[in-house]
Amino acid sequence: MEGIVAIWQRDVIKFFRDRARLVGSFAMPFMFLILFGSGMSGAISSMMGGAGSGPLADFDFVQFMFPGIIGMTVFNTAIFSALSVVQDKEFGYMREILVSPISRVSIAIGKVLGGSTVAVFQGLMMLIFVPFIGVAISVMMVLKLIPIMFLVAFTLSSIGLIIASSLKTAQGFQMVIQVLVFPMLFLSGALFPLSGMPAWMNFLVKINPLTYSVDMFKKIILQPEKMEPALRKAMGLDLTVFNHLITFSDEILGVALLGIVFVILATFRFSRAEA
Repeated sequence: MEGIVAIWQRDVIKFFRDRARLVGSFAMPFMFLILFGSGMSGAISSMMGGAGSGPLADFDFVQFMFPGIIGMTVFNTAIFSALSVVQDKEFGYMREILVSPISRVSIAIGKVLGGSTVAVFQGLMMLIFVPFIGVAISVMMVLKLIPIMFLVAFTLSSIGLIIASSLKTAQGFQMVIQVLVFPMLFLSGALFPLSGMPAWMNFLVKINPLTYSVDMFKKIILQPEKMEPALRKAMGLDLTVFNHLITFSDEILGVALLGIVFVILATFRFSRAEA
């Protein structure tokens, strides 16, 4: 446990000492939320609502995007946290850790927990946009968001560690992650509604674990159970798999199981990786 805590503490301290990273973490979410969201709000309402009518005609697209922006921040931070493993390899620091009495399993778990903690903090930082976009966030919502953020970040950090354990350069890691994450992000419903997609794309959406992660954030923040059925359907908030309506509990269980599988694979792969 001391080894795990030490690795976790190192990653968290590095994050808080890196002011450029703290400030820069707002750049991409701000661009998507304010520029993309505001620009697409009228266009989406027009296309989906039909010239000022329909379920999405009066819906604020920026508010719809906000849970997805939180999800995007958590995803990117969690999976890119494994970049430190590759950087430690390049600078020789990882070799020093591996020859220490700390087991490789403890190192891997510490890395995953460190990345998850940083991702949760950055996800919570996105709440500063709440007063500017008109989303009502209560204390109870925040208390629900924190464990869900950690669960999602834990799963994504494990995926990042699996990839980082197989690569030796930071450039290679960033290229692989971008090729992997961006299609998953755009097919998760984070940036646009999941309604009206072609069958082949709908299949990719349903097997994408980020889809259910984003949907959990939407269920907490947008509270679709209080919306009209037509609006929920137009926004793609009623996820179904084989005609089974996916519930919040189903999503928690599914993401948790994936997290367990990925962290086992990550620790196994990391324990066999070369420094």
